[in-house]
This record gives sequence, C-alpha cells and structure tokens, in this order.
Amino acid sequence: MVSIRLPVKLTFAALVGGLLVGIAAAMAGAPVLVGEIAALVGGLWLRALQMTIIPLVAALLVLGLVQMIFAARVGTVARRMIALMVFVQLAGGAFTSIVMPPLLRAFPVPAGAEAFLAQTPETVGEVPRVLDFLASLVSPNIVAAAAETAMLPLTLFFVMFAVAITRLPQEQGERLLGFFHALGNAMLLIIGWVLAAAPVGVFALAYGVGVQSGGGAFAALGHYVLSVSAMGTFIFMLAYAIAIALGRTGGRFASAMLPAQAVALSTQSSLASLPAMLDSAGRLGLRPSTAEFVLPLAVVIFRATSAAMNLAVVYYIAALAGVEVPLTVAIAGILIASVISLSAVSLPGSISFVVSIGPIALAMGVPVEPLALLVAVEMLPDLMRTLGNVTMNVAVTSAVDRSADGAHDPT
Repeated sequence: MVSIRLPVKLTFAALVGGLLVGIAAAMAGAPVLVGEIAALVGGLWLRALQMTIIPLVAALLVLGLVQMIFAARVGTVARRMIALMVFVQLAGGAFTSIVMPPLLRAFPVPAGAEAFLAQTPETVGEVPRVLDFLASLVSPNIVAAAAETAMLPLTLFFVMFAVAITRLPQEQGERLLGFFHALGNAMLLIIGWVLAAAPVGVFALAYGVGVQSGGGAFAALGHYVLSVSAMGTFIFMLAYAIAIALGRTGGRFASAMLPAQAVALSTQSSLASLPAMLDSAGRLGLRPSTAEFVLPLAVVIFRATSAAMNLAVVYYIAALAGVEVPLTVAIAGILIASVISLSAVSLPGSISFVVSIGPIALAMGVPVEPLALLVAVEMLPDLMRTLGNVTMNVAVTSAVDRSADGAHDPT
C-alpha cells in the first residue's frame, strides 16, 4: 500500500492555535464574515476527507478479509490465532458498548463541547426503529447504498464479496485483488493529499469551535482523550488475563513485556515493535516456530484495541450529539467495528482513525463531522492503542503456543 502520513505535530498545533485564535476573536468581537470564511474552508476540507471513506474502506476491507481467510487456511495455529483475534475484538466492542454510556453519564461531556458539532447537518443522528434497522441490513442496490453511505448493507456486501473472491479460480481472484489493491492505493493518494492540508482545515474548524465554546473546548478534548483511552485499558488488562490464564505465563509476562512496551510507547508503531515482541516471546520461553509465525501475522492483520477504542470514539460523539443508541444498533456497531478493524491494520494511526471510525459512526446514526477535529489529538490515545496492541499480540502468541500441545510446526 502507498505510504502516507498526517503532519501530526503541525495539525495538533493548528488545533490549539485555531481554538486560541477563536477564543480571542470572540472576546474581541471579530467580524462575522471571518467566522463564515473559516466555516467554508473547514467545511470544504471536511467534505474532501469524507468523500474518500467509502471507496477506501471497500478496498481495504476486501483485502483484509481475503488475507485473513487465506491465513486461516495455513493450518491449526493460524486458526487458533484468528479465533482469539475475533474473541478479543468482540469482547472489546461489547465492553465499550456496556461501559461507555454510563461512564459518560457519570462523567458528562464538559459544557461547550457541542461546538464540535458545528459542521453537522441537523438530520444526522436519527436512529431507526428495530424493524427498519433489520430491513436495512440488505440493500437491493449496492450503488445506491454507497451513495447514501449506508454502511450496514455495504459492509455485509463486501464481506460476501471477499469470501467469494477466495472461492474463485486463482487467476480470477488475483485479477480482482489487483483491482482492489490499485483502488486502495489511489484512494490513499487522494486522502494523503487531503491530509496534507489538515493543518489548514483543522485550524479553520477549530476557530469556529473556539468562537462558540471558549475554553470549554480544551476541557472537552482532555475529557475525550481520557474516556477513549480508558476503553483501551480494558484490552491492555485483558492481554494479561489471556497470557496468564491461557498462556500460563504466570508473573513472568509482566516483566518480559517491559522492553516491548517501552518500544511501543516510543515508536507508536506495532511494526517497529516486532523485534522487541519476538524478544519478549523468547523471554517467556515460547517456541520460536510459533512466535516467528504468529507475531508477524498479528502485526499484519490484528489491531487488538480497534473495536474497543473506535466504538468509544463513536459513543463519545453520540453523547455530544444527544444520540441514544438502542440495543440492536449497539450490537451492529460491535460487529461492524470488529470487521472494519481489518480494513486499516496496515495504515498509520491517524489515517486508520478516519477510515475505521467513519463507517462505524455512519452505521450507528452518529455524526462523523467531529472526527475531523478529533484526529488532531489522536496521537495521545494512540499511545494506549499501540501499548494495548503490542501487549495483546504477545499474549495471543503465548496462548496459541500453549494450545499447540507440543506441535513444532506452525501449520
């Protein structure tokens, strides 16, 4: 895939600067025209970001699912690993769906945070009835579903499409995969161009938020970072439970993980942490054949914190917008978050933030517009994401190694 990067530090500076300038403008009584121009610039950038979501998710979701299906065919170790991956994603999504709403009621979003919804259309946030929701799972026209950003039928369609590709003759399957690789790369190039302008777009959007909310915007961002990171902590702790209960590592797991966790925090990259993870596996006495097979595969197709933390972002925005999420929609959100996690495992955190969370929010009737500002602070929750991912990768490896029953061949 094409390599793209968000100018993280500059975008964060633009967020802070835009908020401060907006607060100062409100105090000084700046002309309304300035705010209108800022809203226009920010809105154009936001829409440019949104236009890439559907085609990029389609390409990456198909590629990720096909990759996982082929991996499952490799052998028993791969299937055990994928079973644990699915369990972790579903458990994380369920935990967030159960805990996040009452957490936000106990510690509500700070006053003034509704300014983050300035670019949100008034029609967003309508939650369907249960029967309407079930009827929407299948669309008779997939093109119309894409035009309406109906993520539930789109996700179901592309899951079926990916499975179908794996059943085709090799030449036909490779031809289709080549198309989706090209589509994904083209969309990544476009989103890379859009994100290159992120400092300008974020500054413009932040200016409007600063004018409307004042200093409350900073409190809301801090509250958001802590709330989302708390959901990642569950995955982090679950990794220790899996390592001890299934991997039977005992207290050695905590000490063996320290070097890998240090690398994870310093690099914020699971891929860069791979050598340290292999070292941790060696410290735990795991079979080299298992570690050298499972860990590289986990880096490619598994982000343990995705479902939990991505859903946390969606629930936070839902609380901002006053959207109540019924049980059926919550269950669908868990399933979609788990599937969508496959679509962005090879992307940098800031890019996967937009690609992964946008479809979940759309499927749950939650506005996506606040993501354009929240991406500017993603580098902070991303610390917990990387820490949880790296720790869980080694925990899953220990559990798979223990379940191998003496087998030395990972297939």
